Amino acid sequence: MFRLRPLVSALVLFAAAPALAQSRLPAEGFADLVERLSPAVVNIATSQRVEGVDDLPRFPPGSPMERFNESLGDGAAQITSLGSGFIISADGVVVTNNHVIEAADAIEVILQNGQRYEATVVGRDPATDIAVLRMHARTPLPYVDMGDSDTARVGDLVLAIGNPFGLGGSLSVGVVSARNRNIDAGRYDDFIQTDAAINRGNSGGPLFNTDGEVIGVNTAILTPSGASVGVGFATPTSIVRPVVDQLVRYGETRRGWLGVRLANLNRATAERAGHDGASGALITRITPGGPAAAAGLRAGDIVLKFAGRDVTDSRSLTRMVGEAAVGSQAPIEIVRDGRRMTVVATIERLQESASGARAARDDGGAGARRDGGPRGGRIFGVALSELDASLREEFQIEPDVRGLVVLAVDVGGENEGVVRAGDVIEAIGPEPVNSLAAARAVAGRAAVGEHPVVIRINRDGAVTYRRLKART
Repeated sequence: MFRLRPLVSALVLFAAAPALAQSRLPAEGFADLVERLSPAVVNIATSQRVEGVDDLPRFPPGSPMERFNESLGDGAAQITSLGSGFIISADGVVVTNNHVIEAADAIEVILQNGQRYEATVVGRDPATDIAVLRMHARTPLPYVDMGDSDTARVGDLVLAIGNPFGLGGSLSVGVVSARNRNIDAGRYDDFIQTDAAINRGNSGGPLFNTDGEVIGVNTAILTPSGASVGVGFATPTSIVRPVVDQLVRYGETRRGWLGVRLANLNRATAERAGHDGASGALITRITPGGPAAAAGLRAGDIVLKFAGRDVTDSRSLTRMVGEAAVGSQAPIEIVRDGRRMTVVATIERLQESASGARAARDDGGAGARRDGGPRGGRIFGVALSELDASLREEFQIEPDVRGLVVLAVDVGGENEGVVRAGDVIEAIGPEPVNSLAAARAVAGRAAVGEHPVVIRINRDGAVTYRRLKART
């Protein structure tokens, strides 16, 4: 798998009103629908200035590319990348993926008609890989509406419009292949899977239903080749909408916090607790002084409902708590020792680091963050970060665990499937790695001959070993 860095969608509209819905599948195809929608789908071009590139090779004298040597003369280079996004309001609010813009020094939004606008970041949420931009336009812009992704069913027709490989607005059509996919990208995984072609440059673009409503943001693909093989993933609007609303309102996300560690149920655990069902989430640890402790919840309780909603597994409860309003009173139905009861917890705010859990990027250096948060970077196609309180909370990592937490793995990279988000790399070879600098030192030696390295990882409290390939 590889994480589309820029990943899905590009479209654009002219009208100042929302794109018109189309309730029936047209016999002649989707031309009319796409004509209405595409003006609100945009290409996103970002640039990043990278220092310390004196050792980059120069083009030979007399070659057609010699003129580009001048840009490298001051020991810096300009890196550009392309992605997709879509406009959701006439005043130029744009939704895209966080990984499309997270390292950018400058962002430009390009409409389908070629118009270009500078854009600024309103807010971003690395935990769900969503970012909100604002275009600086003087006239009203075309926009599209976000629909209800919960109504999408497997087999429904969907359309992806985006900027694959920087080609500009392109349409691909497919179906919803599956719902509620977990691809180990983070604790809020709940992807729509589609076979509509999604490729590099589509990241951040919209996945539409045949009514012309956005039901997902194209984010990742599963591929052995680096190109689409018909297994793409979109973040559903049920997750995107509340994140966008908070980013627009506050410039940041304000997630709920309960203060528990969770696990999925198995038959033996359910039987010991006196629960005869298969759904629910098991509480394995209570954070001292947290909302759950104050409400009287205990390790071993099985949560069946949260704020009136059925809990199917630990992931569903994690999302429900995150979406809960800070300060709200949430009734929680549990099973304890075979007895059903309800407790009420006051939801507090989850303290997240300023850049979020997935803000790590390969900056070629020590990875120090300007906001004072943990250092992050990439090694062999694996995004890592030093641990802090918010990352421990996000991935439910015990306080005594030491090492580097895995934030993401390049989809389609050599180490896809070796580790997953939330794993803590405690040691590389015989050497403990409590800092990114220590990991880089060990990785640098292994990379010389591309020798694989054995890593010790802590996964959900259990220690295991994996072989990490020393290349990306």
